[in-house]
Amino acid sequence: ANGISCRTRACPAAAKGRARTGTQQASQRGIAWVATNDPRLLFARVTQIFYQPYRPAPKIHPTAVIDETVQLGKDVSIGANVVIQPNVVIGDGVCLFPNVTIYPEVEIGDRTLIHANCSIEERTIIGKDCIIHSGVVIGSEGFGFVPSPTEGWVKMEQMGRVVLEDGVDVGSNSTIDRPSVGETRIGYNTKIDNLVQIGHGCTIGQNCALSSQVGLSGKVTVGNQVLLAGQVGVANRVTIGDGAIATAKSGLHKDVPPKAIVSGYPAIPNKLWLKISAVYNRLPEMYKLFRKLSKSS
Repeated sequence: ANGISCRTRACPAAAKGRARTGTQQASQRGIAWVATNDPRLLFARVTQIFYQPYRPAPKIHPTAVIDETVQLGKDVSIGANVVIQPNVVIGDGVCLFPNVTIYPEVEIGDRTLIHANCSIEERTIIGKDCIIHSGVVIGSEGFGFVPSPTEGWVKMEQMGRVVLEDGVDVGSNSTIDRPSVGETRIGYNTKIDNLVQIGHGCTIGQNCALSSQVGLSGKVTVGNQVLLAGQVGVANRVTIGDGAIATAKSGLHKDVPPKAIVSGYPAIPNKLWLKISAVYNRLPEMYKLFRKLSKSS
């Protein structure tokens, strides 16, 4: 129409025509097919149908050490050498793999899976359907020391707790610290990669994603649906707005507005950072030209 060709790959009409031809050919050859606008999301759902992660049958291994005050739900699986200390509440269908240690007064929600060699320290609350991967430490003491002119560093006791809401995933060897007062909270369905450090008193919203080696200092507030790429560092008490994105290795030293995309250290708007990066490799050449012009003047 209007003399415009639809042969380009970007043309919606051409793309729809190719899809129709492909599905017709598949049907003629007896091949099952599915049409979708989001193939990656669909593939993720298909993997959940064809692959079921290993989950041991409900039982308590004879080497597990469980305090008599512990409340166990139905159909729990507790592996070898697990230690569960006093006043712990464990929901239905929870699975604790070998060598997990649960400190006093911890609560673990239904169907949560905690892999081998994890430590869940005192007063931590973990919601339903969470997955905690191997080597994770949740609820350890925050880095709280106060300088004294006569005693050096004085320890501030960490009396708070960590709370993980439902559906949270924590990757291997990550750590989430408890604060001196109050709580460190991880919001619903947030996903945390391996080797992530979350400092004391942080609040992370719902449906966030934190990639490997992200580090949050104390009292950081992260909104909903925030993405922090690999090795992002966040300074004390910074607030990151809903939907914001920090690209890899960014250093966030001040608040980030909602839906902003920031890059670099210190972090600046991504578009400005891209312009600066484009110029960076030309700096030696530009410097030579600058010196030449300076001498000629």
